[in-house]
Amino acid sequence: MQDLRYAVRVLLKSRGFTAAAIAVLALGIGANTAIFSVVNTVLLRPMPFPHPERLVQVFHVPPAASFRGMKRFSVSPANYLDWRALGTSFDGMAAYAPRQFALTGLDRPETVQAALVGADFFPILRAEAQAGRLITPNDDQPGRGKVAVISYGFWQSHFGSSPSALGRTLILNGEAYSIVGVARPNLHFPAWSATSADVWVPLAWDAATRAVRKNHNYLVVARLKPGVAISQAQAEMNTISSQLERLDPEANRDWGAVVLSLRDDLVGNVRPVLVVLLAAVAFVLLIACANVANLFTARNLGRRKELAVRAALGASRVRALQQLLCESLVLSLLGGAAGLALASAVMPLLITYVNQQFPLGGAIALDAPVLLFTLGISIATGILAGALPAARGSKTDLNDALKQGMGRTSSDSGAPGTRSALVAAEVALSLMLLAGAGLMIRSLWILSAVNPGFDPNNVLTLTVPVSTKRFAEAAQTAAYYDQVLERVRALPGVESAGLIDSLPFTGGSVQPFLIEGRPAALFAQQPTVSVRSISPGYLRSMRIPLLRGRDISESDAADRPRVVLISESMAKRFWPGEDPVGKRLTLSFSPEKPREVLGIVGDVKQGGLDISEPSPTLYQAEAQQTNFPMSLVARTTRRPESLVNAITDTLQQLDREQPVRNVRTMQAILDQSISDRRMSMLLLAAFAGLALLLAAFGLYSVLAYTVRRRVREIGIRMALGASVKDVLRIVALESLRPTIAGIAVGLAGSFMLSTLLTKLVYGIRPSDPATFGTVALILVVVSIVASVVPAWRATRVDPIQVLREE
Repeated sequence: MQDLRYAVRVLLKSRGFTAAAIAVLALGIGANTAIFSVVNTVLLRPMPFPHPERLVQVFHVPPAASFRGMKRFSVSPANYLDWRALGTSFDGMAAYAPRQFALTGLDRPETVQAALVGADFFPILRAEAQAGRLITPNDDQPGRGKVAVISYGFWQSHFGSSPSALGRTLILNGEAYSIVGVARPNLHFPAWSATSADVWVPLAWDAATRAVRKNHNYLVVARLKPGVAISQAQAEMNTISSQLERLDPEANRDWGAVVLSLRDDLVGNVRPVLVVLLAAVAFVLLIACANVANLFTARNLGRRKELAVRAALGASRVRALQQLLCESLVLSLLGGAAGLALASAVMPLLITYVNQQFPLGGAIALDAPVLLFTLGISIATGILAGALPAARGSKTDLNDALKQGMGRTSSDSGAPGTRSALVAAEVALSLMLLAGAGLMIRSLWILSAVNPGFDPNNVLTLTVPVSTKRFAEAAQTAAYYDQVLERVRALPGVESAGLIDSLPFTGGSVQPFLIEGRPAALFAQQPTVSVRSISPGYLRSMRIPLLRGRDISESDAADRPRVVLISESMAKRFWPGEDPVGKRLTLSFSPEKPREVLGIVGDVKQGGLDISEPSPTLYQAEAQQTNFPMSLVARTTRRPESLVNAITDTLQQLDREQPVRNVRTMQAILDQSISDRRMSMLLLAAFAGLALLLAAFGLYSVLAYTVRRRVREIGIRMALGASVKDVLRIVALESLRPTIAGIAVGLAGSFMLSTLLTKLVYGIRPSDPATFGTVALILVVVSIVASVVPAWRATRVDPIQVLREE
């Protein structure tokens, strides 16, 4: 305690040194605290279910030849029921499916996130009701499934947490559902993006649905039995898949199954990014430690006489070491407190980032584990930053230290080499971070320049759902959508408008098909294509080029022969050297309806800009195959945002019971498709910039100290005829030596670590020489800039004054 009190007094006397050290440590510790809070939430914190390690997701693995290497696929009802009946590794298994329902009967219709769930869904999660009850097997029966469980958040926002909500009726997609229960606040599964389910309703499959094998529309969650490993469950699912293939080869040939941990399935995409960011902030912290170690080394050299007097009075080296370490610990704890405040300030940015990729991002907080982590790294940082300077400072030559006069500077006793090595380490770590950020920036630049196959400028999109209850007939739905197009096209500022069931980058249907006149294949061996339903005007609105044939027109009505358009990649892949226009094909989900190819259109990057090869796509006439909900696409002659109110008011006038959702521009959708890469790039670039700033500060502090230590030498050199250019060369060499050494080590480290970025970059190699060369040049420039002020001070030395002091 005596040492701590003395450390506080000493640090208060050196306020400039103390403020600089705390600021440097706050940046390093704050960055680590912020990123660890995300890692803790996403990767470390247990999921809010009992024994979450036993929860798994089970997917189909489709035939590689048909589905172009897809590793997982949704499940058909009949196969799920066989899995559940034959599987012995599971305590339970439940099917579920995400949905968006139109909620009506309120002031304005709105869209709610919903999930259709089987009766075993809540028991598998071990979920409990906050009020009322959850869905039971009796509810999950045809004709009895009109009950709903609402989320805790929905209960608060729509019913003010009133117990009277139980028994109330919700009108979802035109059908009445009775509220039977409220879920606990921690139930956020299933979830999509930052939004978890608002409502859960029973699947209530009828006999016809339970027999479907070829249509895959459901997801499956399961709980392993105690003591059963995922590998055991996977082996059993492989056996069951083989049994199903023998049972029904037409539907199940080459279809497998994969068992994944529920957490791994949810965080699989974000895990590599978080690992890279955690490594990045660890580098920042090491750079901060090196900076503070340099500051302590310089400061301890100025205290050699004080430490020598202590030693002369009987203080042991261990006692001096303890005193110096106490000072570094006090500084690091103060830096940790400042870093915690900094982390709290940047938390909203991180929550936004995680919400784009992980559904539980809203739960990120600076909780007890994060506070303990901050305390731990603060203490570790104090020891790491203070150990070497303290060891050197406590080793004092009494005779040498006590003989030195106040007017002279003491020798560094080998400290220049230590400080230069620390600066070289900072430069090496900075280069590795800059190289990673540079790769991400170049990757995003290349990705942004990729042609998506359409023109996203001045295009407004929104989803126009319909009630399956009120629009029970296909003709009614088609007529409603025709009215939508007619009204929207008549609005001032609308150049053209069309409809599509799934916009680019938002998912969509993948279906097997057969070409007429070619040998038939089993269902599981049939090739697949992306299938979209579009109206006349869609291609024009998106400016997708028609390469051959004709576009879908108003004459392609429901009572006319079925027609389709195909993408250029589909034409080249399935009709090489032929003209597919006029050829016929059938989609295997409705083989009784052959379709004629009307024309060939340009390729669209349906799955994302980073997909190397465009997906073969088939466009069918919306009037002949109406899927719902449909998305409206309107090309405007002015800013699309200015027409939002006019278009939504027009749709509300047509049907006030139909909500309008997902109102956004096509450019926003395109930007959203690469937002994860953009945010990862921004965070990594921010940490790399911080590392560069700290490295520049470390280099400047070493040079400034070196110039102060060499004032006598520089003055004598100038008195003997050295020019300003000679002095500048001396200082420049002092800065370039550790910089060049650090660049060499950093380049080697960057090449070794480049494989970590393989999945995060696009269009360039992770060991791109141009990027590495550029960041090395940046560090050389920063080194020269950091030496400007010390060099200027060196040239201001007055030789006469130095000689008089001698």
